Amino acid sequence: MSLSVSINQSIDAFSLNVKFDAPVGLTALFGPSGSGKTTLVNSVAGLSRGCVGRIAVDDWILQDSDLGIWLPPQKRQLGYVFQEGRLFPHLTVRQNLLFGQWFAKGRPPIVKFTDVVEMLGIGALLSRRPSLLSGGEKQRVAIGRALLAAPKLILADEPLAALDEARKGEIIPYFECLRDEINVPILYVSHSIAEVARLATTVVALNGGQLTQVGPAVDVLGDPKFIPVGVRAVGAVLDVTVVAHHSDGLTELDAAGSPLFIPQISQEPGRVMRVRIAAHDVILSCDEPKGLSALNILHGIIEAVRSGDGPGAIVSIRTPAGTVLARVTRRSSIALGLSEGVSCYAVIKTVAIAPQDAGG
Repeated sequence: MSLSVSINQSIDAFSLNVKFDAPVGLTALFGPSGSGKTTLVNSVAGLSRGCVGRIAVDDWILQDSDLGIWLPPQKRQLGYVFQEGRLFPHLTVRQNLLFGQWFAKGRPPIVKFTDVVEMLGIGALLSRRPSLLSGGEKQRVAIGRALLAAPKLILADEPLAALDEARKGEIIPYFECLRDEINVPILYVSHSIAEVARLATTVVALNGGQLTQVGPAVDVLGDPKFIPVGVRAVGAVLDVTVVAHHSDGLTELDAAGSPLFIPQISQEPGRVMRVRIAAHDVILSCDEPKGLSALNILHGIIEAVRSGDGPGAIVSIRTPAGTVLARVTRRSSIALGLSEGVSCYAVIKTVAIAPQDAGG
């Protein structure tokens, strides 16, 4: 199933104007605060009557202004995961999940109750009430309730924003499971570049209510012009395969034939995954580096050099593993003669790649 959105909406001085199509998988709405992410997802949910246009999941039309169609929220067949779990406090976990089934109103389930419980690891929680759950446990139950509502579309509005880093790391793998195993589009709001890089199939970038970029996550995040929340957020995403876990605490990855070492992760050898490399963690050399402590060295050809208004420049390097971005000073760019077509080496510190930057 695919999601199609083409809407306009004005709220006081703010104007939202977006049009995009997103395939099955997880579509991340990304941009700075005030860019229109929550306004957009609320329009898709039917929580705002002010937008004009068309919203559909395949042939299931949620809204079409030209045809006079506007479904109220309860009839849109959505699963919604909020920042907080928003569970019914007087019901047990089991009862909260069963409410999702009740809300499905006889529609064919997309996943069985027992499968949801197993996938989310909440079997031991079924008899508890929400007050006895941690933040991460509440979010897992909220995800389960959304799935059991037999949705045609899942909305997630910054579902990790209220969690600490440990709990975020606990929940992200479950969204990876949803993305990969449930044939339902997910519209996921986030201002975290690490979340987007790890989870997104498609990225829809917003700024000031306008669509700035849309496309596959690897392409959008690897574009040197993609600077939605400042240059320190710039980074590329590589598809890699887990090779082995070593006794010194490192995991070896295969990046299209080149070894890449990161702090040890839990994925099994053979697992295909993503790793995000921040541009400010990459050093460039025109000669093959030797005698360095850095373990990760990727050879490539410069595709583009983009200089900003300040002292820095973003260099895009095409390697066998994919596009790598490096943030360097313009002085260094000039001194090294960095330009399109120049051969260079991207040097990446192993410990610079955080665990949250690597995922399935």
